[in-house]
Amino acid sequence: MGFLDRFKKKTGKLASEHEEKIDSAIDKGADFADDKTGGKYSDKIESGADKAKDFVEDLGDEEQ
Repeated sequence: MGFLDRFKKKTGKLASEHEEKIDSAIDKGADFADDKTGGKYSDKIESGADKAKDFVEDLGDEEQ
């Protein structure tokens, strides 16, 4: 098992253990960006946040 494999496994484990905290941080970041843009890009920001959450979920799933 190479360095990248170990790194990916460790990252997946951490993502799995802290998924709720990561999702909360993504939501806070999205809310901040939405506020700063005056809601002009709400749909794009929400879409990006959803994709980021899906990525974290997939990363956690790979660990198992």
